[in-house]
Amino acid sequence: MNQRSLFVVKLGGALLDDSAALAATIDSICALHTARPGSVIVVHGGGSSVDRHLARLGMPTEKRDGIRLTPPDQMIEISAVLSGRVNATIVAELLARGSSAVGLSLADGFLTSSITTTRYSFNPGRVGEVVSGDAKLVHTLLHAGFLPIISSVAVDAGGDLLNVNADDAAAAIARIVGATRLIFLTDVSGVLDQDGALISQITASDVATLIEQGVIYGGMIPKINNALATATETGVCVVIAGWRDKNILARLAEGESVGSTILPPSIASLHTTQSTLSR
Repeated sequence: MNQRSLFVVKLGGALLDDSAALAATIDSICALHTARPGSVIVVHGGGSSVDRHLARLGMPTEKRDGIRLTPPDQMIEISAVLSGRVNATIVAELLARGSSAVGLSLADGFLTSSITTTRYSFNPGRVGEVVSGDAKLVHTLLHAGFLPIISSVAVDAGGDLLNVNADDAAAAIARIVGATRLIFLTDVSGVLDQDGALISQITASDVATLIEQGVIYGGMIPKINNALATATETGVCVVIAGWRDKNILARLAEGESVGSTILPPSIASLHTTQSTLSR
């Protein structure tokens, strides 16, 4: 295993509801795991599956500011879907392709320490945030050649289940394990400019300009803002890339420029300095 290459791949959204998209993504993950065993971790959500399950039970789904309000009586059902059905499906697909996947939650082996979040002006219920963690279990699995598949379900100090936003969960795992890249796989190849060309690197100042110019718009705005916040918080480069190329992750591991990379401020400033000195 190349100790300097550790990728956290976040799966979620429509990707998990599209069988063709999921199959292509699983192929991509398998390609990287085969080329570099022990170099990839998958973190996933599954909000649409949760919505459908709660509807079958006659339980309401309510969101505020993009956050799922999670009453205590719904948390066990949410856990059943995310750590059960969705996690097991991803693991099964990987095992069928010969990848030694292992299903986990954020809580297993003290991987994370989580609390009920206090970041919102409203009470979201059993919504958690990761405050610290211990990467021992994940690194033990990685060194043995396993592929951890982690659901976004956590546990607080009292042993009660918490629902963690999957993007936040992926960012926390990237920070805890010391990842070199955090990758959000989507149905687009990355961020495109006015001419449809891929923008390979993006800084905080670029984001503001691209939004103002209308290059980044609609649903890409929250995605890019979240990626920037993650890069800033973790110091890890965040890549937004398309899942359609099944070799996308292997290409990234080989150092190819893939998708759009959002640079954390520390790296962005270094690039600026190097560019200035080279003039």
